[in-house]
Amino acid sequence: MAEHAADSRAALDADLSLTGFYPHLVTDLVAEELAEATVVSHLVQMETHVDRAEVHRHLTVLVLTSHDLVILHVDDQDPEGGTGRANVSAETVSLARVDSVVISSVYPEPDRYVAGSGPRELTLGVAWSGGQRLDVYSAACNDPQCDADHGFTGQSVREDLLVRVSADADGRDRLTQARAFAKRLRAATACAAQPRDTAAGRQEHQGRRGLVRSSRGDHR
Repeated sequence: MAEHAADSRAALDADLSLTGFYPHLVTDLVAEELAEATVVSHLVQMETHVDRAEVHRHLTVLVLTSHDLVILHVDDQDPEGGTGRANVSAETVSLARVDSVVISSVYPEPDRYVAGSGPRELTLGVAWSGGQRLDVYSAACNDPQCDADHGFTGQSVREDLLVRVSADADGRDRLTQARAFAKRLRAATACAAQPRDTAAGRQEHQGRRGLVRSSRGDHR
């Protein structure tokens, strides 16, 4: 068990170093958040955005432990006339608090799908605080010749965390790792929710018994 934990921690450190994105800083920050917790699984995702002449990088680090989900976001910022700096946010969420883990996958040419080939793209959505995202887009009718303005429509999606990984942009290995992490996270949150559900059910059952006793007293 200890050897497996050490291997998992070493694999996390190796992935952080491989990104080349302030590896010493990020490794130290992750270690600070984890403290003595055992690493079960992890996902490291780098995103690069080009805005005219500027390049912005964003790093998301997700670490699953026995009881928590550790989340670290790092953005680089290069102020004009100054040295670069990193903006960091860190959060540790108890697995028992996680309400939803949604895994969305994209499969190109589904009519040619081969068993075991896996998706081309994956999106992992995690919700725990009731936060919502509102996706708004132009509405349309079923008439392909219609060019009238039908206003807007949209949908409300619960999420506190959203991570996208694609084989084309990130590589097949990274996508496979993301898929494995998502499945382990979903399984871990399901296990963490069982005691909570059992306690809630027990409390509800006791409440019903109390109501029955009370009603019997009323009939006396």
